[in-house]
Amino acid sequence: MTFQKPSYFQETFKDLNLSQKTFKSKEFEECEFNNCTFINLKFHSCTFLNCKFKNSTLSALDLTNSRLLEPVFENSKATGIDWTKVKKLKDLVFRDCQINYSNFKLLDLPKLTLTNSEAKECHFIETNLSESDLSNTNFKDSIFHKTNLTKANLKDAINYQIDARKNTFKKTKVSLPEALSLLNSLDIILE
Repeated sequence: MTFQKPSYFQETFKDLNLSQKTFKSKEFEECEFNNCTFINLKFHSCTFLNCKFKNSTLSALDLTNSRLLEPVFENSKATGIDWTKVKKLKDLVFRDCQINYSNFKLLDLPKLTLTNSEAKECHFIETNLSESDLSNTNFKDSIFHKTNLTKANLKDAINYQIDARKNTFKKTKVSLPEALSLLNSLDIILE
């Protein structure tokens, strides 16, 4: 299967294993990708509308000028992706995923869902994550700088090092003991 048609509607793709290929101007609407492996693929100027990726590996995808509207990733690895190359990104959902080494710099991602996941060494620099659900996620070595975390849910998230002076916190939900890491940036002594 090499996606020869220009568009696909409500199709299910199973067990695809593709690497180092380029696809241009393809449209996928309400499609499911199950147990697929996509490594170093280029989807240039493609559209994914309300698509689901389950139990899949998506490594180092190039999504230049593509549109991802309401995509859902479940139990998948979407690692090493530069999401800043996407033309339009709306209502992104990751559940039980690994999104390590990904870049979300300068993106407007309110209400992002990133739950029960691993987001190691990701960049959330000047990213709008307001009202996002980031619960139970491992943020080891991820960078948060000028990130809007207003009304975000960080309950049971772990390993985050967020400077409370350089990021926006308003009604942000956090839980102990991890919330104590927010005090590190305040130059206070906790006894």
